[in-house]
Amino acid sequence: MLIGVISDTHGLMRQEALDALQGVERILHAGDIGKPEVLEALRAIAPVTAIRGNVDQSLWCASIPETELVEIEGRRIHMLHDLNTLGLDPVAAGVAIVISGHTHQPLIEERNGVLFLNPGSAGPRRFSLPISLATMTIEGGKVDARLVELEE
Repeated sequence: MLIGVISDTHGLMRQEALDALQGVERILHAGDIGKPEVLEALRAIAPVTAIRGNVDQSLWCASIPETELVEIEGRRIHMLHDLNTLGLDPVAAGVAIVISGHTHQPLIEERNGVLFLNPGSAGPRRFSLPISLATMTIEGGKVDARLVELEE
């Protein structure tokens, strides 16, 4: 299964991000959505699981959870916006993948057998950080994550 992972759109849904997500079967948004139109645009591509970030304070996002635990292809994925607020031990919880955002810095790192993925920010550029998202393939229990840098 091909999964798109996006975060920190801050209300900006770039056409380049939509183009990069074409063909994914599921989209995970790791918070700081910014506007409901972002989720609408993503839902036109594939089913979306989203969490709230620190900028998602408006009434429209009150029903969006702060964290989410999803299972895809037998792999448990814990989603939260700010990795510094991780309140569980992923290994003990049987979590294979932790997806976060917030820092705008893309990261793919394995720690104690758990994949930590931050797709970076697909929204407005912050400092000199790249504009990016990620794709993840889960097949036969194996996870392959890749960062996708977007052009402005």
